Amino acid sequence: MTIKSATGKTRPLAATAIGAALFAMLFAAAAQAQPGAPGPPMTLSPQAREALAAQGRGPQPPGDLAGRRAFLDRVQQEGGERQRRTYPVEIKSATIAGVPVRIISPKRPARRSHAIFLNLHGGGLNADSGSLTENIPIAALTGTPVVAVLYRLAPEHLAPAAIDDAVAVYRDLLKTHKAAEIGVYGTSAGGIFGPQLIMRLRADGLPTPAVLGMFAADADLSRTGASALAQRIDTAAMTRPYFGATPATSPAVSPLLGDLKGFPPTLCMTSTGDPYLSSTSNFCRGLDAAGVENKLVVFDGLPHAFWAYIDAPESDEAFKIMARFLGSHLHRRPR
Repeated sequence: MTIKSATGKTRPLAATAIGAALFAMLFAAAAQAQPGAPGPPMTLSPQAREALAAQGRGPQPPGDLAGRRAFLDRVQQEGGERQRRTYPVEIKSATIAGVPVRIISPKRPARRSHAIFLNLHGGGLNADSGSLTENIPIAALTGTPVVAVLYRLAPEHLAPAAIDDAVAVYRDLLKTHKAAEIGVYGTSAGGIFGPQLIMRLRADGLPTPAVLGMFAADADLSRTGASALAQRIDTAAMTRPYFGATPATSPAVSPLLGDLKGFPPTLCMTSTGDPYLSSTSNFCRGLDAAGVENKLVVFDGLPHAFWAYIDAPESDEAFKIMARFLGSHLHRRPR
């Protein structure tokens, strides 16, 4: 996969420039340098510190939605190409139950494995910022194919369009896989959709997956957590238009406010620079109170969903943690 300009020449973006521009795009208020603010902490790797220091120096993303989507598509393609140098996979486009998907398969699949992952990518509900870069390392590290659902996006399609698409793909996977062989995970917007998907599956009487990954996200969209408020971001207000007439206090929108008993084992991951630090942590606490196996991992000094766009040892570490937890909970049987 290559990205070319109108002249046909490849136009690479530096990894740090991509990360800086993407972070600025996702959370503009948080990306603004504050007077007297300290630089990146010395606890980070040199690569991560450079990526954070590069904020504002890279190419600036367009302000319009079409331009934003095109920019993020380019980030996915170029970021995915870099990841494949370390994590060898094969990628193909397909349609499952009428829903477009990307299938990322390891070049060296695990022996006797019949497991599969379903990913719900990030992108602020209205774009794709992770269908490749969230999944390439997971497929390679676990030896397990990942089906990335290219769900319908806002504002053209509002709730429950994305969950409808995810349910359709999940139902189809159940034709060839047991629920114990399916794992679900997502980052940011996809991390919001993951717990919502579990609630929907339960409401529809379908078996729930073996494991859930909820990364840099929120399971209570009725309230904004302290970490987001500290960065002057009202996450509840940002997501409210997407869900329309459905009250934000409904467990279908805010699973944390519903019954979490019986949820699958869940890995929650975030970072101290993430506006969703509070909400991700709160969800893990809710799972713990409900007696659900869970693990919370918090990285120091890194921004929202850094693993999906920053090339640094911390991102590799994050994917290894994801792969160990998610992979260890999948039932694997002979093909």
